[in-house]
Amino acid sequence: MNIVDLVQKGGLAIWPLMVLSVLAIGTIFERLWFWSSILKDERKTAGQVLEASRRDWDEATHLARQVSNRPIGRFLHTPLRLANKEPEVFRLALEASADEELNAMRRGDKLLEAVIALSPLLGLLGTVLGLIGSLSSIRLGDIGSSSTSTVTLGISEALISTAFGLVVAIVSLAFYRLFQGLVTNQARIFRRTGNELELNYRQFWMQSQERKQESTPASTSMPSLFDE
Repeated sequence: MNIVDLVQKGGLAIWPLMVLSVLAIGTIFERLWFWSSILKDERKTAGQVLEASRRDWDEATHLARQVSNRPIGRFLHTPLRLANKEPEVFRLALEASADEELNAMRRGDKLLEAVIALSPLLGLLGTVLGLIGSLSSIRLGDIGSSSTSTVTLGISEALISTAFGLVVAIVSLAFYRLFQGLVTNQARIFRRTGNELELNYRQFWMQSQERKQESTPASTSMPSLFDE
């Protein structure tokens, strides 16, 4: 059965199901391209930035700026570009950057959720409408005769919309779960990388504060007029 036969025999519910299937396929391909582009060398990039942060903070900032076209690069560069900020400000910048990047990774989830919920219902609606149309033409005297063969054909065609709706929902659900797993994995990477980067920054901040204190000359007390 080709697409033309599917549309002709599926009834009115096939049209919204076709629209939902096109939207779902477009979203799936867009998300697949997105994930395939950001997962490449992601752990390696995070490791390089963390290693540089232990030696030179400016070098780590430069490395993160070079990969700022990727989520992991933007996540690390947002707090790193803050010069000499307090550790609490650095931590807040990390959290805000992580939330922004993870929300961007969830783009398309709402559409897939709508397709998963609506497709089976639309398919069932198409089947019910087809059954109503088929059974309404049956008369009691025709039961068991050859005239009921058209009713049987109508019932089988009415089930096409339910099958099509289930296929659309199942495929959308499979990729939805895949994308949810990828987002969860990214959140785990962001959390582990962010915690280590924050620890390095706190050490850097403490060392910089100690150097400032050492470079500040000790204040000399003025001699008192009452000193003998």
